[in-house]
Amino acid sequence: MKHSPLLPAAVLGDKSSLSPQARAEIDKLAGRRPREFMLQLFYAWAVIGIAIGLAIAAQNILVSILAIFIIGTRQLAFFFLIHEQAHCLAFKSKYGDYFVNFFVAYPLLIATVDGYAQVHMAHHRFFLSDKDPDLQRKCGENWTFPMPARKLAGLFISDLLALNVWKMIKGKMAKSDYSLFKRPSKIPRWVQPVYYLAVAMVLTTSHSWMVFLLYWVLPLVTSFQALVRWGAICEHQYVPNASIADTSPIIMPHWWENIVVPNLNFNLHPYHHFFPGLAFCELPAAHEIFRREGLVNEKAIFKGYLSYLRYILGSS
Repeated sequence: MKHSPLLPAAVLGDKSSLSPQARAEIDKLAGRRPREFMLQLFYAWAVIGIAIGLAIAAQNILVSILAIFIIGTRQLAFFFLIHEQAHCLAFKSKYGDYFVNFFVAYPLLIATVDGYAQVHMAHHRFFLSDKDPDLQRKCGENWTFPMPARKLAGLFISDLLALNVWKMIKGKMAKSDYSLFKRPSKIPRWVQPVYYLAVAMVLTTSHSWMVFLLYWVLPLVTSFQALVRWGAICEHQYVPNASIADTSPIIMPHWWENIVVPNLNFNLHPYHHFFPGLAFCELPAAHEIFRREGLVNEKAIFKGYLSYLRYILGSS
């Protein structure tokens, strides 16, 4: 099977390449960051609320389309917040999982902290080996780069037309044995359906089903799908048995790109794999420490998403 070529490594080495002093600095950065998590959560819900309110007030199809895209970007932020709690970087496991499920995961309809954590921890443990669930789902011609622009555009158009939703659901629900990665305190199965029943009752009594379908479900099956694909493309090149540095780009988005597409520093993804105990807000500090240690190849860093897009299209 054809695979993507290895990336030009932006990180020269791994955590073992650090000096003892630098390693101690990064170790001090590890731990939960509930305040930063809550700020991101509040910001995401505020943007969603404002987008829905403006779209309802405007009663204009162009404003509605813009709102659907914006809401999809905040749903993507929810995905990254679930990732934080999967590593217990927001709150302690049991009650933190309840909170994040109620306000972040359950709203995405098929997501749970527990389910995501099982798959994601397997990805960390078995990185790009035949046991890595991410490699199993993201192999083949649709994940091999460089890719012709027409083919990549076709994939994004399929996402925006909700044609790939079932594939996504099927991949997320694939049965595998991740018993090694069970959460210490598992949430009872009845909690999620009771949550959805309560939401349905609220939507029914408030006559809000149309708003929910148009400004929550529609973004979830269209713009969110396309954004998740782009996030996965920016996360790794899926090459079997390759290293973290050779498959994980460092992308430095422009300020406006961070506003349009929040990614909670996933653009610094190599450091997350080196130090999974670092919260998203501490990854830039880790990058600066690696840079100070002479372990960053500045020429291999992509300056903005357009630069990386050109790379995966095989353009200069």
